[in-house]
Amino acid sequence: MWCRSLGLLVIFLLGISTSYGQGSLLERRIRLENQKYTAEQLLQLIENEGITLNYSGKLPEDTLYPGKSQLKVKKILSLVFDTSRYTFIQRNEKVLVIPTVRKKGYTFSGYVEEEGSKERLIGVNIYLQDYNIGTTSNEFGFFSLIVPDNVPAKATVSFIGYENQTLIVSPGDSTKHDILLKQQSHYLDEVTVEANQLVAQLTQMSQFSLSPAHLAHAPAFLGEADIIKSIQLLPGVQRGSEGSTSFLVRGGDQDQNLLLLDGVPVYNASHVFGFLSVFNSDALKSVELTKGGFPARYGGRLSSVLEVNMKEGNMREFHGAGSIGLLTSKLTLEGPLVKDRTSFMISGRRTYLDLILKPLLEEAGDNAGYYFGDLNFKVNHKFSRKDRLYLSFYTGRDKLYSDNVNFQWGNYTSVLRWNHLYSNKLFGNLSAIFSQYRLSLKYDYIFGFTGTSARSQFQSLVRDYGLRYDFDYTLNARHQLKMGLSATYHTFKPGALMIEEPSQTLDSLINFTPSIYSTDVFAYAEDNWQINARWKINYGIHLSSYFTESKPFLFLQPRLSALYLLNDTWSLKGSYAYMKQFVHLLASTGTSLPTDLWVSSSRRVPPQNSHQLALGTTYNMDGSNWEYTSEIYYKYYTDLITYKDAATRAFLYNWENQVLTGGLGRSYGWELLVRKTEGRTTG
Repeated sequence: MWCRSLGLLVIFLLGISTSYGQGSLLERRIRLENQKYTAEQLLQLIENEGITLNYSGKLPEDTLYPGKSQLKVKKILSLVFDTSRYTFIQRNEKVLVIPTVRKKGYTFSGYVEEEGSKERLIGVNIYLQDYNIGTTSNEFGFFSLIVPDNVPAKATVSFIGYENQTLIVSPGDSTKHDILLKQQSHYLDEVTVEANQLVAQLTQMSQFSLSPAHLAHAPAFLGEADIIKSIQLLPGVQRGSEGSTSFLVRGGDQDQNLLLLDGVPVYNASHVFGFLSVFNSDALKSVELTKGGFPARYGGRLSSVLEVNMKEGNMREFHGAGSIGLLTSKLTLEGPLVKDRTSFMISGRRTYLDLILKPLLEEAGDNAGYYFGDLNFKVNHKFSRKDRLYLSFYTGRDKLYSDNVNFQWGNYTSVLRWNHLYSNKLFGNLSAIFSQYRLSLKYDYIFGFTGTSARSQFQSLVRDYGLRYDFDYTLNARHQLKMGLSATYHTFKPGALMIEEPSQTLDSLINFTPSIYSTDVFAYAEDNWQINARWKINYGIHLSSYFTESKPFLFLQPRLSALYLLNDTWSLKGSYAYMKQFVHLLASTGTSLPTDLWVSSSRRVPPQNSHQLALGTTYNMDGSNWEYTSEIYYKYYTDLITYKDAATRAFLYNWENQVLTGGLGRSYGWELLVRKTEGRTTG
């Protein structure tokens, strides 16, 4: 009996000895000098201590600087091998580096909203520091990321003008994880950006965003803040003419900019003959300008895309704001119709130049004047966490009049959007859109030699009906996909001129341009692929087809953007995009009035084309909110169109015979942007 007990005691003591021996190798300390080491040199120091290492795979090429110290073997191994992917085990006198058998990861998804108003935020950075992967919330505040391992992970959420937030997400959170961000106080000290997805880590280049905090400080004209004035201050962007809200991007023309209000094209963005834009800053939530490196989801223009999104309205409280300026007065109201379910926003503005000048003009015997006004409205209803419906519209008009002239022009846009969360990986949005731009001029005059009167009337119009379905799909931790379909039916009326006498219509003087009808259909797919910790690319295809009464067109437009991270704050970027443009603006010269004509591609007027290359570098100063961006670009254009001469051609018959096609062009340049995004002073 005692022999059996003695045997058990010996086995127990041997077990303790073995356990102690196994732990001793990984706990042994090794002296390091104050110098840089490669991974191979660090492992050689361990083997110099008589410890045999067994590992497979390629060692990292990074140079390490642990500093002068004495570190345990397991600490040195953790510097060389990622502990989330490898396990260190001692067997006898050997240390084995074994790949960890990882369980399937989980999805971290949800919506980002503003604390208090519950309004969803666009372009918020969500970043998993441990895995060096991240994403941004889409135009409806939705995001989706896959955490590679089935373990808790730290996520950092950041957005300009809001306090950073750090979250610990767990596998159980994969079904629902909505994030509320709190606005920064104007009196807070400068916020240090750390562990968030910096601009240097974003694959997209040649892009500039304005958050709500930036919109509040947009440059003003006669007391009226205007986002286009902010855009015109950017490198690579020029004013179309002095004081005008038109802009030219990287050598392109003004019609080569796609302006979107809640996803709907806006064909004329100016009030007051170009001194103010149609975008009322009090009604806006976000603005984003893309001037190169176009992802596959963008198409239809050659030079830029300006995406403007309206506020959704406070879900919990009623708020109002108004102002009286030198040029305009405006009023904005927002609040819940059903608390936490339905909200609205309405904002209107009008100039009162006609009211001020009317007494003076009447005294002079002249019944003349000018005014403009516009109205933004948006309502949204939350059926459930998975379904939400948005309805928004904009209407605006300028009018110039006198006793014998009535000249007015304006836009009307509306969109009904339904977005649905199919799963925590798949988000979809269906949009039905309408856009119209109309110009009308009536002029009464008297023939001096006969004393008879006549009236001329000119009208021009472009109208769109469209349907679009977009999807965001998170395939896995390395691939985030976007895909979609769109169809738009265009009606163009380049110009219709009619001259009438009171007694009869002079058919011989009727000058009429028939309406043009076309259909624009496209599909796209793009993948944001994180190849490894250093390389990221965005690649995709934009397949466009354009059908006119005279000729159909079909084009495949490839897109590619790439990023290489030199370190966490410094990156190199490059992009290529092939772009097509099927609608054109025939710009008149010799007048500041908006008499330019929108026309469609046809058999005689082919689509405009461009090949665009860009290379750049982005640096975020460590521990601060300064961004440095430098880019060079080259653009080559074909099939450009213009009028045959420099004369004003507002009233054309058979416009196709009055233009030159097949034009070639190129533009190139270097841009430098230094930007401070946070703190008491920004710009």
